[in-house]
Amino acid sequence: MSDATTAVAGTQAGVSLAPAGPRRGRAHWALADTLNITRRYLTHFQRQPITIAWQLGFPIISVLLYGFVFGEAMKTPGNEGDYKQFLMPGMFVMTMAFGFMNTAMGVAMDASKGVIDRFRSMPMAPSAVSAGRGLSDLVVACAELTILALTALAIGWRPDNGVLNTVAAFALLLLLRFSLIWVGVWLGLVVPTPQAAGSLYGVAFPLTMISSVFVAPSLMPDWLGPIAAWNPVSSTGTAARELFGNPGAGGSSWIEQNAVLMAVVWPLVVTAVFLPLAVRRFKRLSR
Repeated sequence: MSDATTAVAGTQAGVSLAPAGPRRGRAHWALADTLNITRRYLTHFQRQPITIAWQLGFPIISVLLYGFVFGEAMKTPGNEGDYKQFLMPGMFVMTMAFGFMNTAMGVAMDASKGVIDRFRSMPMAPSAVSAGRGLSDLVVACAELTILALTALAIGWRPDNGVLNTVAAFALLLLLRFSLIWVGVWLGLVVPTPQAAGSLYGVAFPLTMISSVFVAPSLMPDWLGPIAAWNPVSSTGTAARELFGNPGAGGSSWIEQNAVLMAVVWPLVVTAVFLPLAVRRFKRLSR
């Protein structure tokens, strides 16, 4: 009996004798679902160009505003170097830090429209929604950093500490953004409405203003300087300045002297706290 005859006979008997394809494990389908969710989020930017224009345009406007409008009135520690050289690593950090608000608003919007509930009812990996959100936000963060770096180079900023240190600085910036993504996912699932998520801007501004983004902690009042120095945003900013070779790196306190180490430790701590909280909150949505 030929193979074709066997397959037909098996089909008529209600049993498929056709060769089975390779079996896919959970890891394969989890990755496939994550990539599909990532593509969904990125497609929104293609269909809503105003959103991507705002996210990518805001850093450029901020650089021009703080660099040229306020630049001449600002000081660097010890009055060494151009303020723009001090400012740009801080602007990179501020852009990464502000990203968690966009994450929170996007998640809150999906939750309010029932999109997340529909995802939960589909046969997909439970981790795909959160992981896809995080991966798409990292892609957007890379685009933001690229445009911001090109803008910085155009106004005269230069990294002066070698290619490897420059790559390491950008890696620390993306690590900060990665950790804050989970803060945004958790907040987006906690707040009741997208309008409430918009109020998170009131949280983000103190987070970046009371830091070394615009002014070195040593130039702040004695009671405020230590608070700014221990801000996780400050650790990444100081570490970026050190790796870029820009003025303003270092400082007298332990946290400033070990900025590169803490620029790794702080994001890992934030991720260890908020990633489980986000996953737990996502699992409890239907309860």
